Amino acid sequence: MRIVLASESAARKRLLAGAGVEFATDPAGIDEAALKRACRERKESAAECALALARAKAARVAERQHGALVIGADQILELDGAWLDKPCDLADARAQLARLRGKGHALVTAAVVMAGPELLWRQVMTARLVMRRFSDAFLDRYLAAMGERALCTVGAYELEGLGAQLFAEVEGDYFAILGLPLLPLLAFLRDKGALSS
Repeated sequence: MRIVLASESAARKRLLAGAGVEFATDPAGIDEAALKRACRERKESAAECALALARAKAARVAERQHGALVIGADQILELDGAWLDKPCDLADARAQLARLRGKGHALVTAAVVMAGPELLWRQVMTARLVMRRFSDAFLDRYLAAMGERALCTVGAYELEGLGAQLFAEVEGDYFAILGLPLLPLLAFLRDKGALSS
């Protein structure tokens, strides 16, 4: 069975490739901002919205990838009831990190697998993370080291790298924090015969 990731996310590609999964990528190109606005208007939770985004991505790609298992995924960072998006520039990344500093937040990760119009599998995981009270000098050094990579993730951090130094506490599935609930996904792919068991 062909496996297609409906994303260009470098982190998700690294997770799948590192686990030995052979897959293709086909970015969905959906209007995420519009879908998030609609979720907010319907007063949906961050988990419901992340799942809706993941499903919309997978559904779009499954329309053109006949016979493939299509993985869609998304994350929403929730801080004090507000949802943060990926930063648009380094100034926005700095503002997000300053806002997160010294506080706890939830990172909701949702993933689905679709084949054509059929939803075969879904998973939502929520991690709780607490950033330490780092100095402005550390924040400046962090962003200088990260550069444009800080714009690729919600919250402007990569837990698997230098971003680990931003945190005081992390509670939740490590792979889900990076972008995919990997172990349940691999189990599903094995059950479907897409991976050897």
